[in-house]
Amino acid sequence: MPFKPILTARQENGESIPVLVWRLPAPLRAISSAPLGGGIGPAGWVLNATVPMSYAREDPQEHLAELAGDLDLDGPGVGLLTGVDVTQRVAATDGAAEVWATVGLGAPIMAAAERDLPRQHRPGTINIIAFVPVRLSDAALVNAVATITEAKAQALWELGLAATGTATDAVTVLCPPDGPAEPYGGPLSVWGARLARAAHRAVREGGSRPKIPWSER
Repeated sequence: MPFKPILTARQENGESIPVLVWRLPAPLRAISSAPLGGGIGPAGWVLNATVPMSYAREDPQEHLAELAGDLDLDGPGVGLLTGVDVTQRVAATDGAAEVWATVGLGAPIMAAAERDLPRQHRPGTINIIAFVPVRLSDAALVNAVATITEAKAQALWELGLAATGTATDAVTVLCPPDGPAEPYGGPLSVWGARLARAAHRAVREGGSRPKIPWSER
């Protein structure tokens, strides 16, 4: 694996709040649904920042850009937020596929349930950052996100939750920018299956741990 997360902290309102940072030695190819750096493109870094459950900023992209600047993270990257203490991160591997997850289940939902849409969502959040050591095509990257999401939902079902996730979940998949492109990322493909198993283990383990929201510490 070319990079591992570093646990650091930022000062905010007189508190030291944890942040996980992945500093890549060279930019990787990324797909992400994160507030900052979402879409498909290069990424030289990833950060996953804890925020209080009372978080009410309506500009998470700008907030994450500020945090990245404070950490001297230059160029394109991916930024995620979570109400979970990121010191409780969970890592899982399958073959050479690796997954890190921060699993916040304070506001689980069923994706297709009928509901009135709230103006704001609680930032409980399941954030998943994944890596494979082979290049994935655009289609395979999209498929990998879907596969990881299916594995997350399976883990939640096995944990006894009537939920497919939370309203603010995000997935990031990273791979090398060069080399022959794998065409598939589904659960029956080599790398999709490995990502699914790793994501399933990480979410299930993270979801089984007792959680204390940062704002309640």
